[in-house]
Amino acid sequence: MSVQKQARIWVITILAAGVLLYLLSDVLLPFVAGLAVAYFLDPVADRLEKWGLPRLAATTIITIIFFILLAAGIILLIPLIGDQFAALIEAVPGYVDRFYAFFVERTDGRFNDLIDQSDELGAKIVPFAANILQNIANRGLALLNLISLLAITPVVSFYLLNDWDRMIAHIDALLPRPYAARIRVISKEIDVMLSGFVRGTGTVCIILAIFYATSLQLAGLEFGLIVGIISGLISFIPFVGMIIGLILSVVLSLFQFLPDQPEMVAVIGAIFIAGQVLEGNFLTPNLVGKNIGLHPVWLIFGLLAFGSLFGFVGMLLSVPIAAAIGVFVRHGIADYLRSTLYQGDGLMAEATELPPLAADQAGEAVTSASALTPSQDIPDNGTAEQKKNNDKKSDEPS
Repeated sequence: MSVQKQARIWVITILAAGVLLYLLSDVLLPFVAGLAVAYFLDPVADRLEKWGLPRLAATTIITIIFFILLAAGIILLIPLIGDQFAALIEAVPGYVDRFYAFFVERTDGRFNDLIDQSDELGAKIVPFAANILQNIANRGLALLNLISLLAITPVVSFYLLNDWDRMIAHIDALLPRPYAARIRVISKEIDVMLSGFVRGTGTVCIILAIFYATSLQLAGLEFGLIVGIISGLISFIPFVGMIIGLILSVVLSLFQFLPDQPEMVAVIGAIFIAGQVLEGNFLTPNLVGKNIGLHPVWLIFGLLAFGSLFGFVGMLLSVPIAAAIGVFVRHGIADYLRSTLYQGDGLMAEATELPPLAADQAGEAVTSASALTPSQDIPDNGTAEQKKNNDKKSDEPS
């Protein structure tokens, strides 16, 4: 089979998979979530197997413990987050009034016209914003109906986790033999990248969410729980979680603590600085390890693009797909650098290409020569005279 025909088959297969994913995105959520849970817990099951526990028993214990902890966290956190979110919505008008009074007092009425115009603009914006919130609420209800399907997720997770090693071996046996070794190398790189992100970065985000939420609550910041959880959970994008949490917390602390307790604003800022130090020096080096190679910009693009195409399922799949594309692109660039498309014809390359050291020396020589001013001459060092003498000697009879 020719390379062109093989490439055509792979392209058609990938396109068909994308179309199928788009058509079935509404029903794939529990299966994708179950796959993610099984992938996340597989190392734990392997460790228990090494300790002598059968795979079925290890899978049962891990699945039960995981979903009990998940359910307990949801039962405990959802009411608290809901109460704080409702209280925040109620407090926003008061914050706006306080800011309005502060602004009017400091400007001595010089910008009253501007304020009146902003009030008129706000009166137009509020209904528009209410419309958006209503649409979000309607989609939220649809999401809640979809979440009810997550009762399937524990079952899917259990079966996938129990059969994980057998599935991997079966997939490996189906690989096309001429390319099996290359596919294994690429798959291993994708697995290393995903394990570093999903397991390592996911654990870091959970720890930071607990740290931020607990610290802000102990500091007495209103709505500190919801701000801390949001800051921690979006910390998978470097610095973004910390910056967003810092801005929200400082703004809330300004309304809450000024002018009586200005030192508390500094305390709130110190919490996020401590969280960044904790993440950069302890959590990420020990839980994630070296750079996983998934650039934050590429990650954000993947989340937005796949989320727009396939909804919440696309957001779940965005990280593994982005990781896979990144690895494929890296291997493609490596193949391109070894190809004649980059290096040119073999004979021409041999005639024109310099070894790395010679190329560097040539580049330095050109740079040094170009640095000379027009009034400067390159010293001859007697080279021309020596050449004449050599020519005379070669003409003399031996």
